[in-house]
Amino acid sequence: AMAAAAVGAFSLREVLEAFKRCVTEQREVLLEPYLSGWRGLIRFLQSLGAVFSFISKDAVAKVSLLERHCGGGQGQQYVSLQSMVRHELAAGPAALRARSDSGCRTVLRLHRALRWLQLFLEGLRSGDSRTSVLCTDAYNASLAAYHPWVVRKAATVAFCALPSRDAFLEIMNVGPREEAVAMLGEAVPYIDDVYSITQELFAQHKLLDLP
Repeated sequence: AMAAAAVGAFSLREVLEAFKRCVTEQREVLLEPYLSGWRGLIRFLQSLGAVFSFISKDAVAKVSLLERHCGGGQGQQYVSLQSMVRHELAAGPAALRARSDSGCRTVLRLHRALRWLQLFLEGLRSGDSRTSVLCTDAYNASLAAYHPWVVRKAATVAFCALPSRDAFLEIMNVGPREEAVAMLGEAVPYIDDVYSITQELFAQHKLLDLP
C-alpha cells in the first residue's frame, strides 16, 4: 500500500475511469478523458523504468501537443476526435498531410501505441506466458511496424528484462492479484472500444498513414 501513496503513482482505476468516460452515447471519443487515460498509461510505462522510455517520452510529447490544441484558441474544435478530424480536414487533405503538429497526426501516433498497450494488458490479464513474451508479441503485432530496425532491436532486448506478471499486477495498485486481474478485465474492453472507434474514424477519412 505504501507504493500507491507515492506521488504520480500509476493507478489502473484512474485509467479505467478515464477510458470509460471517453465514449459518448453518439460514439464520439472525447479528447479530455482520452488524454487523461494516456497520462495514466504514461505513469504505467514510467513505473517500469528506462525500458519503456523510448515510448513514454514520445507519448509525453504527443499528449502535451494535444493539450495545447485543446487549450488553444480553437479549443472547441478539439472536444472530440470527430470534431478534431472535421476541423483539420476542412483545410484539405494535402494541407493536413503537410503539418507535423496536427492533432490527427499526433493522435495517430498515440493510437498505434495504444494498440500495443491494449494487447499487452490483455496478455497480462489472461497471463499464460512470460511478460517478456507477451510484451514482444504485442509489440510485434502493433508498434513494431512503425519503428526502425534499431528501435525494434533495442525494444526486444529491453522486454527481456521485464518483471514477472506478479510484479506487474502489483504495479497496478489495486490490491490483491485477483482484483488487478478483474480490473484489467474491466479496463481492456473500454480501451479496446476507444481504439476501434478511432481506427474506424481514421480509416474512413484515409488518415491511417499520415506521415
